[in-house]
Amino acid sequence: MLQQTRVSAVIPYYERFLSRFPDAQAFSTADDREVLQYWAGLGYYSRARSLHAAAKHVVERGAFPSTYEHIRELPGVGDYTAAAVASIAFDLPHAALDGNVARVLARISAEPGDIRSTVVRRRLLATAGALLDRRRPGEYNQALMELGATVCLPREPRCELCPVAMHCQARAAGRQRELPVIARKTAFTSTEITLLVVTRENGILLRRRAEEAARLAGFWELPEAAVLPAAKILKEIAVFRHTIVSTKYLCRVAAADLGRRRPPNGFVFLTSWELDAAPLTTTARKALACYRRSQSAEI
Repeated sequence: MLQQTRVSAVIPYYERFLSRFPDAQAFSTADDREVLQYWAGLGYYSRARSLHAAAKHVVERGAFPSTYEHIRELPGVGDYTAAAVASIAFDLPHAALDGNVARVLARISAEPGDIRSTVVRRRLLATAGALLDRRRPGEYNQALMELGATVCLPREPRCELCPVAMHCQARAAGRQRELPVIARKTAFTSTEITLLVVTRENGILLRRRAEEAARLAGFWELPEAAVLPAAKILKEIAVFRHTIVSTKYLCRVAAADLGRRRPPNGFVFLTSWELDAAPLTTTARKALACYRRSQSAEI
């Protein structure tokens, strides 16, 4: 859950998730819809599907794998996660390289290359491995992660508090604020969409994204005005902004009416009970929250 997501945002999801799925056995028996429902809002939904597949794998094996190689074989687990789990849970000598650790090591070694490049990441991983305390690898990895999270900060490193400041080549050269080198991200694009809330007999019109969809497969979404040209827009309810990867959306929410026309293929009316049980896209959740607030204001 913490991949690409802040701790403060994750905590309520984590607690709710573990309350429903306390162990691998409980999680492995859940259906895909419920998995997505409990992950809805965290984004990067391939993580949830990989975690679900990993839970099934663990249950089939009868126990959680206890070697780096076997942990690495779990669906969705990469080098960093495998190294972190192997060292912290099993005291195995594997260096874990996350973003915080990479920043610390890039400054200590005055790494001149782009920290996001594969070649540089390999060099930093080699440095991490050479410095690894093999007697206490889990504590070492966590200490480096914490150092990057609390002291060796991205913009304003707190060098006066750093326990390894005397070994830092970037600080010695007065370049601690210049390093690490990070190439510019892809520029954002902006787009505007209108999401329609079409109601009929206490139901709201949505469709489920196909399982083979590139993004948000299996999630329910509201129709966009461009997809439902026959709908008559009654009034605009709200406007909100939403960002997905490198695209910034200006989302307009409007109440609309289809009259007695049949909804297009794939669209169905869901009752409030069905909505509560369905995994919704983040834009659908935000739009429906706006719609409900507007309905409450009218009462």
